[in-house]
Amino acid sequence: MRTGVRVLVGLTATAALVLGGSTAASAASAASGWKWGPIHSTDGHATAKGKIVVTQSAFQIRGSLGDTRGKGCSWILLRWQKGSNGKHASAAYYNCTPGTGTFRKNISYPLTVKAKVCRGTSKKPTGRCTSWKTIYRQGG
Repeated sequence: MRTGVRVLVGLTATAALVLGGSTAASAASAASGWKWGPIHSTDGHATAKGKIVVTQSAFQIRGSLGDTRGKGCSWILLRWQKGSNGKHASAAYYNCTPGTGTFRKNISYPLTVKAKVCRGTSKKPTGRCTSWKTIYRQGG
């Protein structure tokens, strides 16, 4: 009877160590990226979603931009506040073919990142925009 109890206690301790290690590993992998979206245009014909990941030299915004209509284009507008000087920078991507396209943008350690999804032409967004959505904020 004593032997059985010792084995059970030993197995319980081993299981706790294994589970504790896997929890720490999953927390470390979650800290290296933040998922965002989906964000839909107000007419529902444009959708964007993605992830912000930490690279060796900066952050990278990775995403997909879907277009459900043959006429017009889907747009995503990105705006971020730089951590180095507090100034804002921006970028825009569009998809004019039905289906999903991808985009990537390297940015240098931002304080915040916001996104807006719109409909438009191949030259510029023209309307049906969402409000600015915060997709990343330093510190949570």
